[in-house]
Amino acid sequence: QVQLVESGGGLVQPGGSLRLSCAASRSADSLNVMGWYRQAPGKEQEFIARISKGGSTNYADSAKDRFTISRDNAKNTVYLQMDSLKPEDTAVYYCHAFVGSYSYWGRGTRVTVSS
Repeated sequence: QVQLVESGGGLVQPGGSLRLSCAASRSADSLNVMGWYRQAPGKEQEFIARISKGGSTNYADSAKDRFTISRDNAKNTVYLQMDSLKPEDTAVYYCHAFVGSYSYWGRGTRVTVSS
């Protein structure tokens, strides 16, 4: 039905930046709220940021002033710009979307912040 594919993860030094992308298999017009979550080894999944179809955003405290979520509906893609990265940001980052009342998840992209 709806597939979400993340990309853009990798190894980055502390203080560096990464831009994650999540491409959806259907038009973004049908995707109500999209967001990013992350999970570090041995930790519970953590909410990072979300964005509505109209562009309203919400961030976790850990992401405020460092991360920016955006979406390009013409490209069926949501982005997460991550700046001033810290070692504690190391995790697998997952894309999520609501389609009506249904919930969909990507398979994740790994981010490692280390010197």
